[in-house]
Amino acid sequence: ADGEVHPVTGHPYYDGVSVKVTDARNVEINRSKNGKTVVTDKMTVAPDGATAIDEFVDSSATSGAPVTGKSELSRVAAGPDGSHALSGSWRTSKISNISDNGVTFTYKTQDDVLTMSTPTGQSFSAKLDGTDAPYHGDPGTSSVSVKRLGKKTFEETDKRDGKVISVVRTVVAADGRTLAIVVHDTLHGTTSKFVGIKQ
Repeated sequence: ADGEVHPVTGHPYYDGVSVKVTDARNVEINRSKNGKTVVTDKMTVAPDGATAIDEFVDSSATSGAPVTGKSELSRVAAGPDGSHALSGSWRTSKISNISDNGVTFTYKTQDDVLTMSTPTGQSFSAKLDGTDAPYHGDPGTSSVSVKRLGKKTFEETDKRDGKVISVVRTVVAADGRTLAIVVHDTLHGTTSKFVGIKQ
């Protein structure tokens, strides 16, 4: 926590991290790649030490404006005696105020091919038979395959250098207005659920 950039290996989105302690409850973390800052986290621990807020600016996988937002964290375990308030283990409990470019995506199907695109530059066009296709615009994802599991259900498998990193199951509601999206992060063993609302 000296404010200097320290090297990080094995991460697709950044290769350096700097940490600066602002005061007893605030820390700023900057992640960089090739000398350019790509993620800034401003962490603030609540006075009771049980929760924290992370205000972030993330351009690690964007071709335009960065994604901004706020995460709320709950403490899982305390840090060592005498350590900074942020020390210890935390679990993200809520993500809010995400900029539109971070939560907007477009699907299009034609000739049994699903095309996905986002305002931040990610895209793919994959046959709905499970065949691998290139995933563009994301340093952490190199290929994707998509299978149709039913008239209103499909499953997307994302890979990095041939290794599965996530499996996403999407179900279109009967009225076609919403999507139920379940993401299984196979790298970290976590599951997230989202609802997509048609614009």
